[in-house]
Amino acid sequence: MTAADDLDGVRLGSVHGLDAILVATPHATAAISVFGGQVLSFVPAGTADDVVWVSPLVAPPPTPIRGGTPVCWPYFAREGQTGDVPSHGYARTARWSIVAGHTTESGGTELELEPEGLGHLPLTLRMTVRVGVTLEQGLHTHNPGDATVAMTEAFHNYFRVSDVGRVRVEGLDGLTYLDKFDDLRSHPQRGDWALPHDDPRSDRVYPGAPGHYRLVDPGLRRTIEVSVRGGQTAVVWNPGEEVASGMADVGPHWREFICVEAANAGPDVVEVPAGGDHSLWQTISVSGFE
Repeated sequence: MTAADDLDGVRLGSVHGLDAILVATPHATAAISVFGGQVLSFVPAGTADDVVWVSPLVAPPPTPIRGGTPVCWPYFAREGQTGDVPSHGYARTARWSIVAGHTTESGGTELELEPEGLGHLPLTLRMTVRVGVTLEQGLHTHNPGDATVAMTEAFHNYFRVSDVGRVRVEGLDGLTYLDKFDDLRSHPQRGDWALPHDDPRSDRVYPGAPGHYRLVDPGLRRTIEVSVRGGQTAVVWNPGEEVASGMADVGPHWREFICVEAANAGPDVVEVPAGGDHSLWQTISVSGFE
């Protein structure tokens, strides 16, 4: 916290039993886990329901946190990897610390964070988190070496919903998705995403996605918008009842969330040139139904 000791509304605390950086602004409150650097809470002012979901069965570190916004870096799933490597990369199980922070002109809070202990990797990482009327996150990759490095990445957003079977995701109509529940076969997306009735689960990777999605939840009477810059892939995931029953940190709670992820994954591999940089940004905003 040294870099943010004098920043109003920022303090260390605990959320879901996890050490976290707590942020309070006139516009919203948020929590960022020290373990994994992932956002564990975002509650806009005047609302009661958290935007993100964290499993009530969450395990303590070093088990990756189920919920919030895990940072998948420098690879998504185990893409392009060999041997026994952790799923979704190293950033989500690293300890993160604040390296800079300030109050924005609109009264929000901006923090810069970096993961510790990843010096063995050929890339470096820094993350921006801005808490205000919206939640903004930027994942900044730098290649200090003398050769191009390929990478994949994601903000693995777990959004809290009233019932995953009653929500829809707009902005994907007409795209083609790769279905991980169907050996990565390609399928056309017709209309908005909704949980299939005949096989209620989803693990869909949408290459070449446009970068703007709307999660419409009639039960909570709200819409969550995700706007993406620097990302070419959308991922929509929920394990469904059968798979969730074998997951100790999901179990019967599978209906409470849907993952709508901002990513560069599948065929959308990023090549960071020697001495170059790449940034993935997402902005999350919430509106109610009229």
